[in-house]
Amino acid sequence: MLWARPTTVSLGRRTVSTWAYDDLLPGPTIRTTAGDTVRARLVNDLPAPTTVHWHGIRIAPEMDGSPGFSQRATPPGKTFDYVFTVPDPGTYFYHSHVGMQSDRGLYGALIVEDPHEPLGYDHEFTVVLDDWLDGVNGTPDDALRRVNTTMHDESLTSPALGGTSGHVRYPYYLVNGRTTDDPMTFTSRPGARARFRVINAAADTAFRVALGGHRMTVTHTDGFPCEPVTVDTFLIGMGERYDFVTTLDAGAFPLMATAEGKRGRAFAVVRTTHGARTPSPDGKVPELQRQMLKYQDLQAERADQLPPPSRTVTVTLGLRMRRGGNQWMMNGRLANDPMRLRVDRGETIRIVLHNDTHMWHPMHLHGHTFQVRTSDRGGPRKDTVNVMPRKRVNIDVHADNPGEWMFHCHTLIHQEQGMMGILGYGKPPQHKHGMAHG
Repeated sequence: MLWARPTTVSLGRRTVSTWAYDDLLPGPTIRTTAGDTVRARLVNDLPAPTTVHWHGIRIAPEMDGSPGFSQRATPPGKTFDYVFTVPDPGTYFYHSHVGMQSDRGLYGALIVEDPHEPLGYDHEFTVVLDDWLDGVNGTPDDALRRVNTTMHDESLTSPALGGTSGHVRYPYYLVNGRTTDDPMTFTSRPGARARFRVINAAADTAFRVALGGHRMTVTHTDGFPCEPVTVDTFLIGMGERYDFVTTLDAGAFPLMATAEGKRGRAFAVVRTTHGARTPSPDGKVPELQRQMLKYQDLQAERADQLPPPSRTVTVTLGLRMRRGGNQWMMNGRLANDPMRLRVDRGETIRIVLHNDTHMWHPMHLHGHTFQVRTSDRGGPRKDTVNVMPRKRVNIDVHADNPGEWMFHCHTLIHQEQGMMGILGYGKPPQHKHGMAHG
């Protein structure tokens, strides 16, 4: 059961009022095995309609939690039973898909274990990153109103993100719901091989992640295995997930996630030796400035390579400046009259994402994974991809899950300002979609 209601949660030394599942932040971790059935009853005790979206899961449309597309949002005082089979192992998460709700506490990890797990490791840790303002600087809806009525903050910039890094400077950045003044501790032993599952559940913040004193071997992208690649740090956009393994040294080490372009950081401790000095959240982590993972470094395993596409379509990500808030568009259309890419079941298409704006966009497709075509060899399998300003990214999508599927930017403010379209099968449905909030 996922009980959504107003509650108070502890961020460490500070307690705040928010909305959460089961009074927990993050919500309860759901663990299952590929091929099994998940049964989760949403109980809505919020003062507003809500849904649960199972981010990254190839799921039946009516279970996807997409209001206005495949189901109606569950009204206050009502329940909805989510029942679905999870086809693929990997690291996923769930969150509300209504308005700005996921920028509160309405999110949690969904871990799908592989019954034939090929990785060898001794310990496993789930790391959920978030940016937080609810109950501190008003609510996420207040933040959206401020963005709609104020000038852009030119200080929020990052070369790694091609310029502007986001819209909001948050008071807190969290690892598993904890601030830097009372951090989470992951406990292991010297010489242990540890698997870290890293999820970016934030609304407006990319994180640069490193484990002090260690290199990281990335093994999975958005749940799917890749040829292992060893780096010092990686940049993770909203909605993305990376798994990495490393052999832990003796001591206590900082797991650092800096808020890219925002001068803040999320922080946890990885401890293998009792009594070792606890690292400071303000300390330097040299790995953050060393070798950073690039999409070009990543290659899906051979079994997950997609067939060549039969056709190519271009989706232009655009911006219309106006009073009362900018409008972020896909092919010149907004979410209340969305762009629709038509596909036929069984075909593979190439989508060229052309970012014609000054900001980066983490683009997420529901109901499918795609292959990011970084070279003739292929590239990683993902469901969320960062598209940098004035750049193009090619993704190949195999149409194997009929329905009407959201395709949108995972910057929550951009979703609310219109950057949401549809990937749909065959003829469009007869009804007209209303505004589908993200």
